[in-house]
Amino acid sequence: MERILVVGVTGAGKSTLARALSGRLDLPYRDMDALYYTGREWAVNDDLVATVSRLADEPRWIVDSLGYPEVRDLLWDRADTVVWLDYPRHVVMPRVLRRSVRRTVTREVLFGGNRETWSDWLSRHHPAWWAWTQHTSRGREIAHRAADPRFAPLSTVRLRHPRDTAAWLAAL
Repeated sequence: MERILVVGVTGAGKSTLARALSGRLDLPYRDMDALYYTGREWAVNDDLVATVSRLADEPRWIVDSLGYPEVRDLLWDRADTVVWLDYPRHVVMPRVLRRSVRRTVTREVLFGGNRETWSDWLSRHHPAWWAWTQHTSRGREIAHRAADPRFAPLSTVRLRHPRDTAAWLAAL
């Protein structure tokens, strides 16, 4: 495991697991949202493809994302391992709701200096709405990609519950 994608729906714990794996395996960790959002008002990195291409060319890395559409195939082509947090909605939704409430109340600074606001909760792009509406389709896309021979040889670790993830991580 030298080039790892940690994938799953919003709120599954991708970043948390990626940071833990980074420490355990001594791999450089890259936060995909921090690469994608580079400025206020959720401005997108105009150089995303070039930035991710350079990252993907590196011999060792871990990224906490399925990948934004512009760079998704690039990451999947170069990864050797996908760790899929395939948790059910009843596990993911309380996590994403707690995280978003905390971020909104504390005014936590996120990627590019942005913050979650109470008015953001009304947007279909808010993490809570996104996690709910994208749960099934995201799972189908990951399953399709994991089985796609274009990405072979790609090792896929599919974890269906946080206790499975904890056991897998402890066994590394």
